[in-house]
Amino acid sequence: MDMINRPRRLRTGDTLRKMVRETRMSKSSLIYPTFVVEGQDRKEEIPSMAGQYRYSVDRLMYLAEEMLAAGVDKLMLFGIPDHKDERGSGAWAEDGIVQRAMRALKQRFPQLYLIGDVCMCEYTSHGHCGILHGEYVDNDETVDLLARTALSQVEAGADMVAPSDMMDGRVAAIRATLDRAGHINTPIMSYAVKYASSFYGPFRDAADSAPAFGDRKSYQMDWHNSREAVKEALSDVAEGADLLMVKPAMAYGDIISRVKAATDLPLAAYSVSGEYCMVKTCGRLGYIDEQSVMCEMATAAYRAGADIYLTYFAKELAAAMDEGRIG
Repeated sequence: MDMINRPRRLRTGDTLRKMVRETRMSKSSLIYPTFVVEGQDRKEEIPSMAGQYRYSVDRLMYLAEEMLAAGVDKLMLFGIPDHKDERGSGAWAEDGIVQRAMRALKQRFPQLYLIGDVCMCEYTSHGHCGILHGEYVDNDETVDLLARTALSQVEAGADMVAPSDMMDGRVAAIRATLDRAGHINTPIMSYAVKYASSFYGPFRDAADSAPAFGDRKSYQMDWHNSREAVKEALSDVAEGADLLMVKPAMAYGDIISRVKAATDLPLAAYSVSGEYCMVKTCGRLGYIDEQSVMCEMATAAYRAGADIYLTYFAKELAAAMDEGRIG
């Protein structure tokens, strides 16, 4: 055959393939979601998320050492309190589970970068993400408490806060609250585009945060919509968000790309519990190569436009990067 252009030339060896690779990743972009519980000496495997655990504050120190050794220095903390009430008061309590965990981690590992998930669902007795009036989540009353929660986390040691509630106006309220308290340099990573997804099922088991009634479709986004994702992202940009997030990741590459094209802020993608669970389960049954699928999923998120990746596979992905299997 008389051919001048042969694309396969650039695929003839591993060194060459890596040199011309279009999508590149680094361990510095990984964030590990972490579940913290009350008590002592507790490391409880989450039944629906094999290999993931809930940690008491003392056992959390061992996890931090393990993650730092792997090259993952960013944790997002989710708290699971023993006591819940209708207003979710444990979310902003000075001695709340997340606040205690942050203080302990910062004292022992100042090099860790801690991100506080700002929401109410783990702390309310009804499992919804805000204050209820009847069966309706009151947006404005909830926003006030979210801002209070964000401030309490920053005062406890959070380097960044990440509101995940999907209330209107919460980014502006948190920004104003932090600024008034002198935390003008604390960034906000907004869950700007969070869909009412069925991929969250295992997380609700992990965080004991399933709603007692109804669903979250009146505040989380309809997964049929993509233009709305851009509207939500631009709204949070206008309110002062410093980073944006799309959640989930795997089935939402088109959304990641649309938001990336429409904004100039760093963009995170959250590979959620259902994604993790599917890969682990199919891998355990021998239906897929777990490690290869894990790498392919991560690459797809970055290829779509993500700059930051939140994943329960953070340690394994860091190892894959070290070994040259990804990145």
